[in-house]
Amino acid sequence: MNQPAAPLAGVKVLDLSRVLAGPWATQLLADYGADVIKVEKPGVGDDTRSWGPPYTAGGETAYFHAANRNKKSVAINIADPGGAELVRKLAHQCDIVVENYKVGGLAKYGLDYAAVSAGHSKVVYCSITGFGQSGPNSNRPGYDYLIQAITGLMSVTGQPEGSPGGEPMKVGVAVSDLFTGLYAVAAILAALRTAEATGVGCHLDVALHDCQLAALANQAANFLATGVSPERLGNAHPSIVPYQVFETADGHIVVAVGNDNQFQSLCKCIGRPDIGRAEKWYANKDRVNDRENLLAEITPLLKARTTKDWEAAFAAAGIPHGPIRSVGEAVNSLQTKARALVIDHGKGMRTIGQPVPFPGQETNPPPSLGAHTDAVLAQYLALGAADAEALRVQGVIG
Repeated sequence: MNQPAAPLAGVKVLDLSRVLAGPWATQLLADYGADVIKVEKPGVGDDTRSWGPPYTAGGETAYFHAANRNKKSVAINIADPGGAELVRKLAHQCDIVVENYKVGGLAKYGLDYAAVSAGHSKVVYCSITGFGQSGPNSNRPGYDYLIQAITGLMSVTGQPEGSPGGEPMKVGVAVSDLFTGLYAVAAILAALRTAEATGVGCHLDVALHDCQLAALANQAANFLATGVSPERLGNAHPSIVPYQVFETADGHIVVAVGNDNQFQSLCKCIGRPDIGRAEKWYANKDRVNDRENLLAEITPLLKARTTKDWEAAFAAAGIPHGPIRSVGEAVNSLQTKARALVIDHGKGMRTIGQPVPFPGQETNPPPSLGAHTDAVLAQYLALGAADAEALRVQGVIG
């Protein structure tokens, strides 16, 4: 049987973004078959090319490799008028442009939405910034850490106020960037569908601030419903009990009881079915209201046996649970291997692959800086080797 084409085969993307939110979005587009041209500054490249250690076996930073799989790297100096003109011509050949410069930052190069769309009305142009194209903070730089702080995420992350180590904490991964990248892709694909149907593109205004605020999900909804800001609960859940980390005889285990039937099973499993039958704890809302007294009964029982003992017992009883693994343990787990999530590109280069793959998609390693400059200029702009060499001598390309 013939291998089906990747879902975005034939779609062309100009990637003017760097660091994480933009590259995360364009990597997803590339994974699904789009031809993604990543424009980088000659000799320097994406900021994350220098964000090391650690480094891969090939000498590139691990950070860069996390977000730039399946792309083509083109080294063009957009500060040079000739370089800006090359990029503008590339933009007119592409269906999608993704950029994360400061608001108005590309206008001086003639690469803003107004300039690009003037000669290409069908383009889907996605601008990713910290605070969006409007509002009092629109000109401020946006970094994941400060976005986690000002959107309230840090206020609900960490140990409770007054407990040891009870300060607001950031999440251990740059989730504001990642959420934004995913929201951006959803918007891009929706806009692309409209552009293909109508011939009219649009300018997508995607902000880390907005995406992270939306991703507060139930915590934001809790405030809107009550007018009271949620507080930090450590590893506990504001609306479900017991749903948290418990200490065991030799470590810790997460117990995630999501409904009343699972609570009954848990109480039987730990040898205290009477707790499950107690009227004051029978329903989840009552367990939430009397959290401390219930945990005082359960916690010592869980501490009496090892994590592996509880894993076996909970698995047999159908109780949601899990050990707390290191990143290495998670990457090397049997489930990860069964799902083929680690992609080996050879020469000691590995990445975590696309978690929702389609048949027909290829997986190529992140590119070295400028690896595809000449090939892209030839394919998209019909520039020959002599043309490329002349531009290189002039410092327009790397």
